[in-house]
Amino acid sequence: WVLVHDAARCLVTPAQITQLIEACAQDVVGGLLALPLPDTLKQDAKGVDSCRVATTLPRGDKWLAQTPQMFRLGLLQRALQEAGDAVTDESSAIEALGLAPRLVPGSAQNFKVTYPEDFALAEAVLQARRNKA
Repeated sequence: WVLVHDAARCLVTPAQITQLIEACAQDVVGGLLALPLPDTLKQDAKGVDSCRVATTLPRGDKWLAQTPQMFRLGLLQRALQEAGDAVTDESSAIEALGLAPRLVPGSAQNFKVTYPEDFALAEAVLQARRNKA
């Protein structure tokens, strides 16, 4: 097994990692931390005016992928080699082989620190954890 983690998700907890390992250790494929999509999802109008809503997508079966993601090393190497640049994460590469990774409930606190305003949110999460300890 190998766990792949995005360093931008710096707020993952040991408990979340343990939960992923326990959920996937006996799984034939592996899996990833993920959150059910909480927001309404809009699709833009393609073409000239892509700043307009074309449709609202159902969210009941949509999940936000997180990391870490856990897969058997040989399988993951093969999947990534075959997928090349066509995928955005390890789970997508596994899916491209026709396999279905397990979705393991993650945490909203395991978000990517991507934008400048994310740093303030990350600081608030860390402060709340310190105050709890």
